[in-house]
Amino acid sequence: MYDQLQVTTPTQVVALNRAIALAEADGPAAALAVVDTLDLDGYHLFHAVRADLLARLGRHIEARASYGAAISLTDNRAERDLLELRRDQLPGR
Repeated sequence: MYDQLQVTTPTQVVALNRAIALAEADGPAAALAVVDTLDLDGYHLFHAVRADLLARLGRHIEARASYGAAISLTDNRAERDLLELRRDQLPGR
């Protein structure tokens, strides 16, 4: 369905959401390859998705940095708390 949405609404955010679905179907490496092509550096959810994918791949240092970027870009306290919790739960701190 995301492939169809990408055809009708070809935006970077749709591509990000498609990558999330791709992670479930083909794994986090396939999704990260797509995410890393997107130009969404100022969008906190881009960094949150990237952090999750990196964490799933065991790339905890990079995941921590991506969580930090996501945290710095959101003013929503609940989102910030969740992102901080996920960052702090990464191994190797």
